[in-house]
Amino acid sequence: MITSTFCLLTGIGRTTERRLWREGISSWTDFLAASSIRGISAGRKALYDEAISEAQAHHAQDDARYFGLVLPQREQWRLYEWLRERAVYLDIETDSFGQITVVGLYGHSRFTSFVRGESLNARHLADELSRYDLLVTFCGATFDVPKLLAQFPSLPLDQPHIDLCFVGRQLGYRGGLKAIEAQLDITRTTDLHGFNGHDAVLLWNRWQHSHDKEARERLLGYNEADCVNLERLADTFYCEMVRLLGVELGSTTR
Repeated sequence: MITSTFCLLTGIGRTTERRLWREGISSWTDFLAASSIRGISAGRKALYDEAISEAQAHHAQDDARYFGLVLPQREQWRLYEWLRERAVYLDIETDSFGQITVVGLYGHSRFTSFVRGESLNARHLADELSRYDLLVTFCGATFDVPKLLAQFPSLPLDQPHIDLCFVGRQLGYRGGLKAIEAQLDITRTTDLHGFNGHDAVLLWNRWQHSHDKEARERLLGYNEADCVNLERLADTFYCEMVRLLGVELGSTTR
């Protein structure tokens, strides 16, 4: 998908991009090979050629962070297929005062949790986050990431960021993560059915005040489910967004 994307060019949105695709300009290579393109002046075509050539160079260098800068936030979902193997799925839990209690990270088929008072610190988080080139969250742009940066300002959160809440809204989904999971038959273990963020706060309180190990394990299990299920949701949303744009999977998606 990313090498078929023209929304990184100033002045080109989805409507113009679709027109280009319909007219046979379905990739960066096609754009550069065309001597002229309807609706684009020669001068602007030259500027666009420079921008696309630069994008090609960064893509060849696997420079994901470049695309986090040049792509509009609402279009960063287009990076998913390319960067899926280098993605981290992040979710945090907080206490009743809004302070972070747990940070969960799922990537490379491995879940890691960072717990306040144990492993949660800037160095541990930075070491783990630096392994990944794409950040995937649900409401992370408005909640998780601002909370993390407020507490740990030096965290390397410079990766492209796909917030699945906003991608879902583009697709017509409403409600929170659990509601959307239910619509898509994305399941959780029976012991986590009906659990929500408020329950996570109560579990943290039980662990803090009573050292209830069962509460701690359940809290971490809840956080892990939030992270792991983001991968399935991202897979589904990516495919739906590609179909929404009218691009056939497997043809121009790389």
